[in-house]
Amino acid sequence: MRPRIVATRRIAEDAMALLRESGDVWVPEPDRPLPTEELHTAVKGADAVVSTLHDRVDGAFADAAGPQLKVVSTVAVGYDNIDVAALHARDVVVTNTPGVLTDATADLTFGLLLSVTRRLGEGERLLRAREPWRFDLGFLLGTGLQGKTLGIVGLGQIGTAVARRARAFGMRIVYTGRRRAETSVERELDARYVPLDELLCSSDVVSLHCPLTPQTRHLIDAGALAAMKPTAFLINTTRGPVVDEAALAGALGSGVIAGAGLDVFEREPDVHPALLELDNVALAPHLGSATTETRTAMAVLAARNAVAVLRGEEPPTPVRS
Repeated sequence: MRPRIVATRRIAEDAMALLRESGDVWVPEPDRPLPTEELHTAVKGADAVVSTLHDRVDGAFADAAGPQLKVVSTVAVGYDNIDVAALHARDVVVTNTPGVLTDATADLTFGLLLSVTRRLGEGERLLRAREPWRFDLGFLLGTGLQGKTLGIVGLGQIGTAVARRARAFGMRIVYTGRRRAETSVERELDARYVPLDELLCSSDVVSLHCPLTPQTRHLIDAGALAAMKPTAFLINTTRGPVVDEAALAGALGSGVIAGAGLDVFEREPDVHPALLELDNVALAPHLGSATTETRTAMAVLAARNAVAVLRGEEPPTPVRS
């Protein structure tokens, strides 16, 4: 009998074709996020599940699927929505999609950085509102990046790609994280490893690229924001809950920091209402990996992971315990 494969959201056709070659594929119609009860019903009897970052995958999910479940393949790098230990305890393989979205997310990070420091969003809103304007030497002055310090929290693949772009803009690099980068990477970027408190107080831009864990949830809270320069900017393209959104809205509104660029939010798809009223924050609806090329590559890698496990092979990118 052919394996039953559940894709919790519709993914790129190239990936769907790979899945169909290996089993009978189910996707929700119409395509939509599934609430927990529907999700558990959908995965019942599945041998493989291709999930997305907003699906809660835990012991209850695995039990709802049944003992034949072999693999959960998420179309994402981060897997904070997956209880890896619970799935491994049930002999379910967990996989993710690292590497293929590095450049797209780094590009988006820099896009947000340029948008907020050069006030591009403010300028566009002014024009679209048909407000009167004329060129003036003091009009919508922003902040340049040359000679400024970029502080990177988490110098992994994406953080390193952002640092390379920053070096091209003439920025200095400091970073922090659970471990130091390789010496060759530090040398290439002329990057200096510092404690978080030093990074916060010395950086002109703080860019977040750490995974969401219990230790990093609300890593950037009111205290961390108060430690930053009043002229500094915060960029978050990792996971929303790394930042205390209410504290950030307060800091932006009162001038504790100069601005922020956000692609992710604490309670997606909701955004803290105060952020929507502020001009000194650039907002994007989780577009970090949103290029056709990248989302296709992510989906294909997720499909390859699922198919490999169904065939009794080692998947390309497993998540280890």
